[in-house]
Amino acid sequence: MKGSNYKANTIKKSRTFQLTKSPTMDYNNQLPARTATTNIQAPKKPAVVEFPTSPQLIFGEEMLHFGHPRHPLSLVKLPDLFTCAGCKEYGSGKRFVCQQCDFQLHDFCASAPPTLKAHPLHYQHQLILFSKPVKGQSKCDVCNKPCKGYAYRCSACSFQMHPCCAMLKTEMSLLLAHAHTLRLQPADQHNNDVHCGECNRKRSSGRVYHCTYCGYHIHAVCAKDFINGLRENGIKPIEKPNNMLGTAARLASQVMIDFIGGLIEGLAEGVGQVIVQDAAKGRSNAARRSGN
Repeated sequence: MKGSNYKANTIKKSRTFQLTKSPTMDYNNQLPARTATTNIQAPKKPAVVEFPTSPQLIFGEEMLHFGHPRHPLSLVKLPDLFTCAGCKEYGSGKRFVCQQCDFQLHDFCASAPPTLKAHPLHYQHQLILFSKPVKGQSKCDVCNKPCKGYAYRCSACSFQMHPCCAMLKTEMSLLLAHAHTLRLQPADQHNNDVHCGECNRKRSSGRVYHCTYCGYHIHAVCAKDFINGLRENGIKPIEKPNNMLGTAARLASQVMIDFIGGLIEGLAEGVGQVIVQDAAKGRSNAARRSGN
């Protein structure tokens, strides 16, 4: 992070603030059992959620974060791809970085409030920010991707979501993707046959946005790329490698390793034979000299 490109994108710092760790972030790291919420009525106008709730961020500002207490973190904007040390997801653009090591956080992960009340995607209960994943594999109820780091969880049910998903709203305008307003479809609505206008594919799980004027749809997991900076910086989502290609690559690697091992073994045997031959010649020469 200390190259010329990094220095060119940093700005003189203005002030420093501290974000402390909530006592609940490491407590009760097990998701409770899912409970029924059939009798809960949605409020007509849910409370406006301010997210993030930290002081207003300006480039060059520094913060002391509980996730990296050794060094201060500076807010910068860089176009390269990075992995957030908080939520363990990809990002680009705005981030908090450590200028002394490789620690990086999404701006929304670094400034995430410890609790969210009446969030539009889960207005029934309060959500608490946890810094560590639950035991076993668990997935986000919004994008259906695994929660490997920072995540908001409900203490009353098993709902959880990434900090990036918490930035999503029930209605959004993604002008880079579509000209009309997009509305989030209900969580219990099956979207297996929905064709996403962003990734041009279908998904069997995860929330979906639909256009209020036409038939356009976009997966919530694809809409996240407009939040984390990937879309803005022209970075395509990184997918899991094909299993067959991965197997072929492993086999090719093993073949190459075996070939190199055999080559080294053959060279070793050749060198050993030369040493034995030289030793035999030395003994015979010594015997001839002693006979003379």
